[in-house]
Amino acid sequence: MADQHAMFRGPAEVYDRFVGRYSPRLARAMCNAAGVTAGQRALDVGCGSGALVAALAGVLGAENVTGLDPSEPFVEAAQARVPGARVVVGSAESLPFGDDEFDAALSQLVVNFLADPELGVREMSRVTRPGGAVAGCVWDYGGGMTMLRTFWEAAAALHPERATPQMESHTMRFATPEELAALWRTAGLDEVDVLPIDVEAAYHDFEDLWSPFRPASVPPARMQLPSTTRRATDCARSSHAVSARRPTVRSRSWLGPGVPSAESAASARSRRARAVAPWGGRRRRAEPGSRRSPRGGRRRLAPSCPPTRAA
Repeated sequence: MADQHAMFRGPAEVYDRFVGRYSPRLARAMCNAAGVTAGQRALDVGCGSGALVAALAGVLGAENVTGLDPSEPFVEAAQARVPGARVVVGSAESLPFGDDEFDAALSQLVVNFLADPELGVREMSRVTRPGGAVAGCVWDYGGGMTMLRTFWEAAAALHPERATPQMESHTMRFATPEELAALWRTAGLDEVDVLPIDVEAAYHDFEDLWSPFRPASVPPARMQLPSTTRRATDCARSSHAVSARRPTVRSRSWLGPGVPSAESAASARSRRARAVAPWGGRRRRAEPGSRRSPRGGRRRLAPSCPPTRAA
């Protein structure tokens, strides 16, 4: 997982040329599926370079949208993309926001990268009013994420013994409807109904699709597939999904929407109070490199926050 996290410490434009190419359409579909409507306040957890922040701002107005990400370069990119939105550095597992502060909390391609996914979803529930929407999506790494599957098919053709154990279908969590639904229910959400979201990305040509795999900052390339060789290129080009001169690649993600109940919200607040204990009780010792959040809790500074974005 460390290799995946390394991508989020680099320039946001590297991510945008890679999986981020699908983000704007996925973000718009997420807003629709989660029932985001004008007049609400929304939070994007693990906002990355700001595709979902922008989609939310288009529906709600930028002043009603908040984004959070542990990566300073990505926060800066999101702020530049949607200047009127509030975008802050922080961790999904310890959101620096008040209880019931938002009508909707969304997380796009993030929960499978969290150090503590259940805690992250519980935090999303805590900051969302009872009856609001908590939703997150994860790529269908088992086959529906065509762009990544194309790479791994080429890798397996060249080095099956090395490639197969590293495929995201083997390493990524919550990439099936059953796993994602179980996470949402374990975190205390009601009315969970996982559904597919299919989005497309158009490429100028095969090279436009294949070139982002070459930088070492892109996680699959760390398998050290010789992607510049003719054999590797031919293996990938032979894929039916990218055989067209100007390929359009369809990829599927699974969306898990849920509704925080009053009981789950109260439980999340109780857990938060026991962890922070700002007045009385047992107070945690301050950790090196931490500072108080404006609301009295403690928030880890960016270098200490585990990345919460995904590919």
